[in-house]
Order: sequence, then C-alpha cells, then structure tokens
Amino acid sequence: MAKKTKKKNTFSLYELEKRVAERAKARAKDSYTRALLDKGIVHCAKKLGEEGLEASLAAVGESKKRLTAETADLLYHLMVVLKARGIAFKDVEAALAKRTAQSGHAEKASRRKR
Repeated sequence: MAKKTKKKNTFSLYELEKRVAERAKARAKDSYTRALLDKGIVHCAKKLGEEGLEASLAAVGESKKRLTAETADLLYHLMVVLKARGIAFKDVEAALAKRTAQSGHAEKASRRKR
C-alpha cells in the first residue's frame, strides 16, 4: 500500500502580493481587490485597521482557527494597502532585514530619535 504524503503548503507572501496585483487589473465588479483600490487609500487603510482589531481580539479570546483566519485577512488587506501606496513587499522585507542587525530594544529606541 502506497503511503500518502501530505502536500506541503508553499503559498508565500510574495504569491499573495502577485495575486493582489493580478486582481487589481480586473474590473471592480469581478474583483474585491479592485473594488477596494477604487475606493481609495483611506478606505483600504480603514479595512486594514478593522482586520488588525479583529485579529487582536481573536488572539486573546477566540480559537487558533479563528485567529489564523483573521491573520490571513489582515495580511491580505496589508498587501492591498501596500499596492495602493505603490510599495513592494520586498521593500518591507528589506526594512525588516535592516532591523535584525541590532536588538529589538535598540532598534525601537533608534526609531524614536527620527
């Protein structure tokens, strides 16, 4: 009998970014992403904030499954905001990489000085 292997999930934030970019090219009636973008950055940012709150609430009072779902929503809406502002995820990743050169406390203190 052949052993069943579990398929590894290889979906990445880069793939999400690509999917958001593809859906941004569609018509608003066919694409939630396009509809969000058409409403402007303020609307996109509000949706991001709502999803952040929902993820926070799920973190402290709901199941892991619910938190996972809310986190997926949060990441999606973050990618929409980045798209709306013309920021590539690789730029966010580069900013994160720069922060690893020092401790989190030192990095946070350095941001207060700017």
